[in-house]
Amino acid sequence: MTATEPGETGGRPVRVVLVNDDEIVMEGLQGMLARHPDRVELAGGVLLTKDVSARAQELDADVVLLDINIRGTNGLEVAAEIVADKPPFRVVIFTDDAEERRLFEALRMGMSGYLLKSTTGVQLADHLVRVRNGEVVVDPTMATKIAMRAAHVGSGRIWPGSQVGLSQRESEVLSLLVDGLSNRMIAAQLVVGEETVKTHLRSIYRKLGVNDRAQAIATALRQGLFT
Repeated sequence: MTATEPGETGGRPVRVVLVNDDEIVMEGLQGMLARHPDRVELAGGVLLTKDVSARAQELDADVVLLDINIRGTNGLEVAAEIVADKPPFRVVIFTDDAEERRLFEALRMGMSGYLLKSTTGVQLADHLVRVRNGEVVVDPTMATKIAMRAAHVGSGRIWPGSQVGLSQRESEVLSLLVDGLSNRMIAAQLVVGEETVKTHLRSIYRKLGVNDRAQAIATALRQGLFT
């Protein structure tokens, strides 16, 4: 048996190999996908202590579902190394990282999908079948956000930081932060409560990949968001 070629739908369930560094998580995924035997056939699981590519080929995988939230290593780099060898299977990233930059990085590396761990079993089975059949699949929640932002850019509704996913209000908050205003001063300037400002800041930190206001300011200046 060989993996389905790109564009070929095939009448059988998609053969999936799970790659993780946690056996408990892997067992949970196996249980979730096992409820959909008409669409998914679990070929096996591989821990990152193994040669993932070789083992996936031994298991005759159509799709490898790889968790990049791996302790002590860069899971995306591991996935990129696998894809670089042009294996006879497709690689789908499975993560809780909803940052758009990480998604774009994964797609540039040649991944066939980027799915969040919040997806349901039914959705996951559907996505894996679509990948086997030649599609590149992005988690619907992320795809919607990207489409909305693209629509804003296309209509001329852009603002500093929109390219990294900041909303217009978050851009305003970050701009005032860069200007040296405290949370209280930002709240007064925007006529909102301090808790609202803190909520915006937490979202800004997450989207910029930083931990505090000093790092956020440094990142904004380094990327020239307000020049």
